Amino acid sequence: MNLLPKTREEFAQTDYWNEFFKKRGEKAFEWYGEYLDLCDHIHKYIKPVDKILMLGCGNSKLSMDMYDSGYRDITNIDISPVAVKKMLEQNSRTRPDMKFLQMDATAMTFPDESFSVALDKGTLDALFVDDAPETKAVVENYFKEILRTMRNGGRYFCVSLLQEHILNFLVEFLPRHNCMLRIVHCLGVEQANKEKNADDAMKLPVFVVIATKFKSLPMPILEFGLGNDKMQRFTESSELSNAVRSVQKAALVFNGLARSSIAGHDEVTLDLYRPSENTPRYSIYILDQAAARGLNKYAAFIVPQGREIEWLFGTPSGRKKLQASAKFQRLAVVTLHRDQVYNTLEEVQAELGDTVFSLAPYGHIKQIPYLSLGSDVGKRETLISGFSKISGEFRIEEVEAGGKTLRRLIFLSNQFVVQSEALVKTIKIKGKKERKKIDFGYLACQHHLYMSVGVQLATTLQNPKKDVQKDVLVIGLGGGGLCSFLHAALPQSRITAVEIDPIMLEVAEQYFELKQDKRFHVVIDDGLAFVERCRNEDIHFDAVLFDVDSKDLSLGMSCPPQGFLAHDVLLHIKEIIGPKGLFMLNLVCRDETLKTEAIANLQKVFPAVCSYKLEEDINEVVYCANDEKYKTVEHWQKAMGTAGRGLNTTVKEHKLASEDPLEVAEFLSELKL
Repeated sequence: MNLLPKTREEFAQTDYWNEFFKKRGEKAFEWYGEYLDLCDHIHKYIKPVDKILMLGCGNSKLSMDMYDSGYRDITNIDISPVAVKKMLEQNSRTRPDMKFLQMDATAMTFPDESFSVALDKGTLDALFVDDAPETKAVVENYFKEILRTMRNGGRYFCVSLLQEHILNFLVEFLPRHNCMLRIVHCLGVEQANKEKNADDAMKLPVFVVIATKFKSLPMPILEFGLGNDKMQRFTESSELSNAVRSVQKAALVFNGLARSSIAGHDEVTLDLYRPSENTPRYSIYILDQAAARGLNKYAAFIVPQGREIEWLFGTPSGRKKLQASAKFQRLAVVTLHRDQVYNTLEEVQAELGDTVFSLAPYGHIKQIPYLSLGSDVGKRETLISGFSKISGEFRIEEVEAGGKTLRRLIFLSNQFVVQSEALVKTIKIKGKKERKKIDFGYLACQHHLYMSVGVQLATTLQNPKKDVQKDVLVIGLGGGGLCSFLHAALPQSRITAVEIDPIMLEVAEQYFELKQDKRFHVVIDDGLAFVERCRNEDIHFDAVLFDVDSKDLSLGMSCPPQGFLAHDVLLHIKEIIGPKGLFMLNLVCRDETLKTEAIANLQKVFPAVCSYKLEEDINEVVYCANDEKYKTVEHWQKAMGTAGRGLNTTVKEHKLASEDPLEVAEFLSELKL
């Protein structure tokens, strides 16, 4: 199975074409392959009984090799009398039935429908040097003559590099003249070119164009294939053109990476598709670092499925850290996509082989090592595919990661972000079948742990007695992981969760074992409307948490939505938490200007604002208080230290964890105003 590469990078294709032809000069057309490189395609589309016209034979050996392989009815033409004379002298005795004629292919003298095949190896590219009107006129005459001299059902077989103006012409002209058009990426020629030109980093993809003539076609028939794989049929000419351009653009990426290092620059990303599919099968992230002692040259790292969302594999900074630890000058990090089937690591390596080899630095001809986290491709099982009017398509998945089974809620609109994650344990019950159970002591998101410390502080500020219950408001439920943890770890808390999407409550109850009781209930409502109602009805909470994401992925701040930090909303929160309460939010912002503006808005309303930036994520937990004694970081550290140690104690008391979940000293050292 060959894969169609689609790069996310942009390159100046015209400049590269010019450099290719300038560098190769007269040898440029050696790039189109010899008979052995093309024979798979020749035998598929041209039969020994065919009457073959070789257009612009020049001094090519192709027709000679075909003759020797059983194709005896071949007529060669060329505009150059010198070329024709030379070929006659070379072939008259050994190949007596083969004809060589001096003739202009744009004004042929053959009768109509004389041939069943017109074979063109590079002649079209030589004629169609630019898209000037006079050049196009010559090319149109060329094709009109080909179609005039071709029988119905006959094939025009052309080996070409398909420069953009040539491709545009073919996809418009040939269907308009009742020709079925098929374009095949000729991988055999490219492999031969790699072997014959191993010292040259400049390579271009070669295509075979097969146009079959019909008397009439009710609709265009357009197809594309990779090597000998099954053809993909398109309804629009633009789709066929895009498939060709995807191969060409990827080749430019391969060439650029072969000839130069991208150390110090952003990584390059490439998606690989099966030709008949519209969703990627693999994504490859290519990273370079400066050459140094102890670094090996090049390797590929295959990320097991389900692990691609982890920071180490799912972020540019994480992949840089992976490269540094792997100690390779160039690393190709490969991720596997959902809704695809992967059987073994060996099969994945074989499928990726050609692409990974093409990404190697110039001069690297050794065997490429494949790295991974284990000996298999990982496991990903979809439990349910659903749809929400608010969040769109979503999945509940279980993945095997690091010896653990994790259940995840994924929104396909942002599928590289885990919305909720739970640890699944297998419980053995004597005399009964094993069953799965959610571990409420597991917090997948680090920011949930630091928000929980804030809740612990808020619920002990006014009255530390364990029998006095404190009210906690959480805006944003998701799978309910944070709420379930707080419910289990902090028995003195009464939790109200507000979720705008009723489907998410069903998901949390059915797949994440969320249970409502007298200390925990869920309200289906708009979070901002609920906050306003609480303020108007004088309802207070000891802690308010915002853990809600934005559905607009184009914004620089993805959590919370910007409307949640509006001045009037923050004033409502200020009243709701009273003089001793805490307001916490999960801030996810890639735009420094927006982030600075968000913090400034909070500082205008709350006398004391403190934050903790997670080391490996862009999440930042922000704590806000009305109590002015929290204006100093020392007071925050003292209070949070007590709360952190208290959380560690209560988690172990309730058997939610055997070890302290929070590194208190590290947490306190990173708190900042």
